[in-house]
Amino acid sequence: MSWINETPILVPFDFSEDSVDAIHKALELVDDPSGVQVIHVLGELSPGEPGEVWNTVDEKSRSEHATHAIRQILPEELSESISVFIAFGDAGYEIVDHAEKINAKLIVMPSQGRTGLMRVLLGSVADRVSRLAKCPVLILRGHKK
Repeated sequence: MSWINETPILVPFDFSEDSVDAIHKALELVDDPSGVQVIHVLGELSPGEPGEVWNTVDEKSRSEHATHAIRQILPEELSESISVFIAFGDAGYEIVDHAEKINAKLIVMPSQGRTGLMRVLLGSVADRVSRLAKCPVLILRGHKK
């Protein structure tokens, strides 16, 4: 029996080990894996980035990267049942927007556990999502390294 009966559950994914753990935690919460959806957010390109300056990155190459990312996120045995979405922009806002679009009942995400100056400089996606989301957010603490 699952812990949560309402789906979908959204899991943000950043290719970290903690993100893989978050997918597994979400799968533990549901009876049917198709109730879990994964989102990976690629940042917007800024004019100062080398790929933009030298015209080596464009929308076509970014969409190819997105297709490659989808294939790398899930193990083959789960690729048939879990939906993966790629978004472009600010991770916190894109996760919350996607959760609203799919009417997510829960967001399960890892926290990198940044503190002090690193948190001030880089921000916290988990913090932003927990403040902006209209559904519950389960934040998993990462492993201390």
